Amino acid sequence: MQTILVTGADGQLGNEMRRVSVNSLNHYIFTDVSDLDITDREAVDFFMKSEGVNVVVNCAAYTNVDKAEDDFAAAALINDKAVENLAIVCREMNAGLIHVSTDYVFQGDKNKAYTEDEPTNPLGAYGRTKLAGELRILESGCQYLIFRTSWLYSMFGVNFVKTMQRITREKHSLKVVSDQVGTPTYAADLAVVIYDAIGEKHYLKHPGIYHFSNEGVCSWYDFAREIATLSGNVCNIQPCHSDEFPSKVKRPDFSVLDKTKVKETFGITVPYWRDSLVKCINELRAKSNAR
Repeated sequence: MQTILVTGADGQLGNEMRRVSVNSLNHYIFTDVSDLDITDREAVDFFMKSEGVNVVVNCAAYTNVDKAEDDFAAAALINDKAVENLAIVCREMNAGLIHVSTDYVFQGDKNKAYTEDEPTNPLGAYGRTKLAGELRILESGCQYLIFRTSWLYSMFGVNFVKTMQRITREKHSLKVVSDQVGTPTYAADLAVVIYDAIGEKHYLKHPGIYHFSNEGVCSWYDFAREIATLSGNVCNIQPCHSDEFPSKVKRPDFSVLDKTKVKETFGITVPYWRDSLVKCINELRAKSNAR
């Protein structure tokens, strides 16, 4: 039996890890900042060694893209320094580290899907701190898997799907950007991949960086329309350009991730984004009806 530490357990992916691991024979420990401050090296060292942790799944992250521009230190503390703490202790304990990164490490100026070995060039503070965290892991010498993902959503927390459900239910019309293209990712699908990677010990067999999002490509406009339709909301959603919504940081125009490596290495089939969206909205509907 392995002892698995999941950090950032109160977030979207952390909650999905709780669900997928409920019948696991391994011992899962779920922590958030109130249980374990991963920015504190000594706290991480004491906790992991006293619990005999074999694998860390780091779901903790500073994800507010705009706020990171004004609060770089806080973003760097969580996305960079905390990751270094986990990586170093994992190396000392010969434990595996599974870390979640982002499509924002890329500039997003291409018109074909990004592979894992293509040059990175983040446009903003969030992407820079997430890339720095990746580099900390590589420099540490620990056993690792890094999963870059994109447009994450789930039935937990605040995300684009739940926000669009609310707005398209309350408003008659809405504008959504159509010039930013990527792929939504259902956190439950990523959780399954991570859970299976732990069981197969892929961090030992096939360490490295992998891209995982759902299959297919869409714009935020396309995504919003599908959310409204599947939710049964009638709203006049119109496409617009991103410059109509001024932001502190430019987001990637095209951040589709190539998933060939993860599919071939792990032997998995990746669900199509709309199919996974249907599952999530059905779960949200069931949860709402159960109240």
